[in-house]
Amino acid sequence: MEREGQKVKALYFLFRDAAPISPTKLSTSPPESNKGSAGLKMDSLSTANVEFCLDVFKELNNNHAEDNIFFSPLSLLYALSMILLGARGNSAEQMKKVLHFNHIAESLKPEFKDSAKCSLTGRIHSEFGALFSQINQPDSNYTLSIANRLYGTQTMTFYQQYLSCSEKLYQARLQAVDFQKSTEKTRQTINAWVESKTNGKITNLFGKGTIDPSSVMVLVNAIYFKGQWQNKFQERETIKTPFQLSEGKSVIVEMMYQAGRFKLAIIKEPQMQVLELPYVQDKLSMIILLPGHGDSRTELPGTEQARLCYGVTTAPPSLAGAIQCSASMTIEKRLNVKTFHKWTSSSNMMERDVEVHLPRFKLEIKYELNSLLKSLGMTDVFHQSKADLSGMSPAKGLYVSKVIHKSYVDVNEEGTEAAAATGDNFVIKRLPIRVQFMANHPFLFFIRHTGTNTILFCGKLASP
Repeated sequence: MEREGQKVKALYFLFRDAAPISPTKLSTSPPESNKGSAGLKMDSLSTANVEFCLDVFKELNNNHAEDNIFFSPLSLLYALSMILLGARGNSAEQMKKVLHFNHIAESLKPEFKDSAKCSLTGRIHSEFGALFSQINQPDSNYTLSIANRLYGTQTMTFYQQYLSCSEKLYQARLQAVDFQKSTEKTRQTINAWVESKTNGKITNLFGKGTIDPSSVMVLVNAIYFKGQWQNKFQERETIKTPFQLSEGKSVIVEMMYQAGRFKLAIIKEPQMQVLELPYVQDKLSMIILLPGHGDSRTELPGTEQARLCYGVTTAPPSLAGAIQCSASMTIEKRLNVKTFHKWTSSSNMMERDVEVHLPRFKLEIKYELNSLLKSLGMTDVFHQSKADLSGMSPAKGLYVSKVIHKSYVDVNEEGTEAAAATGDNFVIKRLPIRVQFMANHPFLFFIRHTGTNTILFCGKLASP
């Protein structure tokens, strides 16, 4: 039986207005702010994508050290940039810093005086379209779609140029709804749209009570990815085998297998293997960071193990006492944009004969990201008296009340459907005829566009 996998993700922003709501109308232009000149290179946007991805991952990992993690940094960045389009003042400055746009000199021009000049918003906004066009070319043998939609209350005033530029730059149209009188119908309408855009994989994004009559705008983003491995795993080779969990326990998984030539790096410090599994056409690939070399495990006291492996100072109850731990799991603590590029650099990923053992897995995870984004420094937009979203609307007290991210991934024999310098770090030695890549313990994985180095999806498999 043919099997397919998938990766999908949905994100929404829920806005509320602390001030009285005025009758429906479209204002022509928002207040002006200081001008700046545009200028941005595509690699700068890709670098911001990686930096933001790793920031989010580390925050999630701090709070979910023993849990599976999965999200789409590209989709998050895409949707947050739509908020940035209407943010002003300190709210905009905080967002630029969190999104790593602040180090891109003169890349944003927050003022735009009419809907015919959306380019005046700055190159960051226009470059997202160009970046997505590179990633999702018509001749690609994979499916990748990003969909955006604005749902605004019928009694809310929005600037015409914000709506026009949201549609032109992000293909996000405004659909007028009645949050006050038709709350439940609106919730069902939005859920149905998300389900349709994710090929039915994300359902009931909004639970009952999530949307209430005080809501004034909902920004929804959904991403769907489906791709086949360049070299498929044969289902007849899949066997049941133990997968070691971080607590020293194990679970039985369906372990896929194939032997072939793949790009692989062997890192000495911290100990890990880095494998690249390409999708058809080699335009996208899955990068797997597998702690340890499969032959080195150190027995550590629980507290020390927790510090090294999970970045915390106190061992959770389940880790008390002596347990088996690979010291190389410190990669999660050492992970940053510099080390990620070093570990995954194509100049260090040598083609080798590899026997790949990879578990079949499926994840579905939902996050509320308010606290995470606040911890990164994006605080004002969540505060009704501090948020400055005056580029969206003249309404006073408009702020973001919730950011929800839901994702789904299925990795199997067919593929996935959804969504470095040389030096002491690398071991140069004679290798066996085939290197064993045994992913039978927790690992990190990234879906990356090889041409732009943009990370589409990021995750950690702690327990299949």
